[in-house]
Amino acid sequence: MSDATETHCPYCALQCGMGLSPADGPVPVAVVERPGFPVNRGALCGKGANAAAVLAPGARLTTPLVRVGGALRPAGWDEALGRIAEALGATAAAHGRDAVGVFGGGGLTNEKAYLLGKFARVVLGTSAIDYNGRFCMSSAAAAGIRAFGLDRGLPFPLDDIPRAGCVVLVGANPAETMPPFVRYLRELRDNGGTLIVVDPRRTRTAELADLHLAPRPGTDLALALGLLHLVIADGRTDEAFIAERTTGWPETRAAAMAHWPEHVEAVTGVPLPRLRAAAGLFCAAPTAMVLTARGPEQQAKGTDTVNAWINLCLATGNAGRPYAGYGCLTGQGNGQGGREHGQKADQLPGYRKLDDPAARAHVAAVWGVDPGSLPGPGRSAYELLDSLGTEVRALLLMGSNPVVSAPGSTHIGSRLRALDFLAVSDVVLSETAELADVVLPVTQWAEETGTLTNLEGRVVLRRRAVDAPEGVRSDLEVLHALADRLGHGAGFPTDPEQAFEELRRASAGGPADYAGISYRRIAAEDGVFWPCPDEDHPGTPRLFLDRFATPDGRARFVPVQHRPPAEEPDEQYPVRLTTGRVLAQYQSGAQTRRVAALNAAAPGPYVELHPVLAERLGIVDGERVAVVSRRGRTVTPARLTTAIRPDTVFMPFHWPGEGNANRHTNPALDPVSRMPEFKACAVRLEPL
Repeated sequence: MSDATETHCPYCALQCGMGLSPADGPVPVAVVERPGFPVNRGALCGKGANAAAVLAPGARLTTPLVRVGGALRPAGWDEALGRIAEALGATAAAHGRDAVGVFGGGGLTNEKAYLLGKFARVVLGTSAIDYNGRFCMSSAAAAGIRAFGLDRGLPFPLDDIPRAGCVVLVGANPAETMPPFVRYLRELRDNGGTLIVVDPRRTRTAELADLHLAPRPGTDLALALGLLHLVIADGRTDEAFIAERTTGWPETRAAAMAHWPEHVEAVTGVPLPRLRAAAGLFCAAPTAMVLTARGPEQQAKGTDTVNAWINLCLATGNAGRPYAGYGCLTGQGNGQGGREHGQKADQLPGYRKLDDPAARAHVAAVWGVDPGSLPGPGRSAYELLDSLGTEVRALLLMGSNPVVSAPGSTHIGSRLRALDFLAVSDVVLSETAELADVVLPVTQWAEETGTLTNLEGRVVLRRRAVDAPEGVRSDLEVLHALADRLGHGAGFPTDPEQAFEELRRASAGGPADYAGISYRRIAAEDGVFWPCPDEDHPGTPRLFLDRFATPDGRARFVPVQHRPPAEEPDEQYPVRLTTGRVLAQYQSGAQTRRVAALNAAAPGPYVELHPVLAERLGIVDGERVAVVSRRGRTVTPARLTTAIRPDTVFMPFHWPGEGNANRHTNPALDPVSRMPEFKACAVRLEPL
C-alpha cells in the first residue's frame, strides 16, 4: 500500500476500503487490498476487485455528444453546455420553472448531491427534483422516522452485528449483493448467535442460516405481525422497556393479536412450526436485531412492513441498547448520504424538511437567498418520471439509468422520449443516455475526490488516484458551468472540499449534522459517524442509547394491518414474480456490463422457477420462455432450481432489452414513502 492511494469501492453501500496502485496499460491503476479499513478489512467482491476496468478508454465516454438529425455526434464542451443552458432556460420561460426537472442518483458523492439539490432550487427554481434512491430504501427511511424520529440505515456500527444473540435478515441477500458483509454473519454464528433469513428463495445467504423462512412475495407484513402475535401470546414482551421508552403499545398490540398464526400461515405459506421456531429463537437471545433490505421495503406497503418489524424489536426491548435494534441494509454506494443533503423531493441539506420554515431559513441563509424563493416539495421519483413530456418538459439527469431500473420501464422509456429536451451526465453511454439530446462525459470514482456515507452512517473519503482523460470534466464542473450560464456561477464551487465545507454549514443543527466532519478528520479516523455537531465531538456510532430522536425521547409503536400486494395472481397471470440482483452485476448494469470478467460470470438475464412449476408448464431448463405481465413481455432463458417457491419466479434486473425484468414491475406506490412495488407482481410463463 506504500504507493497506493487509499480510497473506496465505487459500488455498494458498504463502501469497502481499497487501494489503487499505478499500473501500465489501458487501465491506469490496479486495485489492491486495504486491510486497515475496518468495514471490510481488505476483502473485496468480484465487482470491487474489477472496478478499475471501467476506467479503460473503450469502456467510458470521453467527449460530449449532441443530437443532430436524430443521431448523437461528438461536440465541444461549449456547444454542449450552451445547448443545455439554453434549453433549460427556454423551457422555464415558456412553461414555468416546474417544467424543468432534475433527476439524481444514489451513487453521487455528498458534494454532488448537495450541489445538485442547490442547483435545482436556487438556479432553476424548480420543485421537480428527486433521485433513484427513492427506489432503494425510502420505505425504511420513512418507517425509521415514524418510529425513532430519525433515519440512518444502521443506527449502530457493523461490528455490533456479530455480538447480537440473534439476527433476522429480511429480504436481503448480501452473499451476492455485498459479499464482504457476510463475514459479520459468520462471526455471529461463530460467537454462538443465531441467524434467521426471510426470503422466498433459498439464496446463498439463506444457506448460512439456522432457520430459513420462505414467504410468498408481498406477505412480509403478515409474517412480522404473526411473529409479534406469538411473542405476545407467549408472554415474551419486555413490559419494562415498553413502559419506559415507547408510546403506542396498546393499539399495536391489538393490531398484532388480530393476526392469528394460522391465518398468517395461510397468507405467507410459512408453516406454523417454523413461525413458532423463529419467535422462540428471537426471544431466547439476550439481544436481537432485525435487518431489512429491498425485499420487504420495495412494496406498496413497504413502510408499514418495516414498521411491523420495528414493532417486533420494540416489543421485545431490542432497541436503544448495544447489540440490538432495527437496521436497514442500504444498497447504493451513497444511498444514505444521497438522501440527506437535498436530492430528495421534500428535503434540504442535513435531512431537513423542505416545508419547515426554520429549515428553509437556515439553508437559505447559507445559500444567500430569500427563503421565500425556494420552491416547495415536489413529486417522488416515479411520479416525476411519469410526468415527463407533459408537465415536465426538459430534464437534467445525473448518474441514473431509469430506462433499465425504473418500474414499468417500457412506459418510463416512452416518457423520456416524449421530453422536449433531455441532458444526461454520466460515465458511460447508458441506455438512458442513448435517448438524450446532450450527453456529458464526467469523471468517475478514481478520478475525483469526494465523500460518501455508508450504510452505518460512516462518512468516508474517496480520493482521486488518477487524472481523468482529456475531454472529461467532473459533475461539479458541469453544475458550475451551467449555473454560471444561468446567472448563478458564484455559488457552485468546483473544488469538492470547498463544496463539503459549505455542506457542513448547511447541515449544521439538522438531523444529519455534518458540521464537525472534515476531510482531515475522515482521513485520520477511517471515517466519522454522523451526527457530529462540532470538531470536538467524537461522532455517533450508536444512536438512541439514551433517547430516541422524537420530541419526547420515546420510540413510537406504529399499529399496522396486513394487506395483499397491489397485484395478486389470477387466472390470466397465475404466478408471482419477484426481482433482485446477482453476484457479478450491479444495479442497472451500466458499468458492470462493460467488464469482461463480470460478464463472463453473469452474461445475461434469466427467469428462475421451481421444477414443479416448470413441469406443469412444459418448460425445460435452459430453453427460452416468455414472461408476460399486464405491463409487458420479456423473453429469457429458464433456470430450474428447487431453491425457489413453486408459486414464484425470480428475475434479476441488470439487463436492458427483451430480458429487462423491470418491464413487469408494478409502479403501485407506497402512500408514505412513494416506493414502487418492485418485489411483487403477477405474470404468466409461456414456452416458446
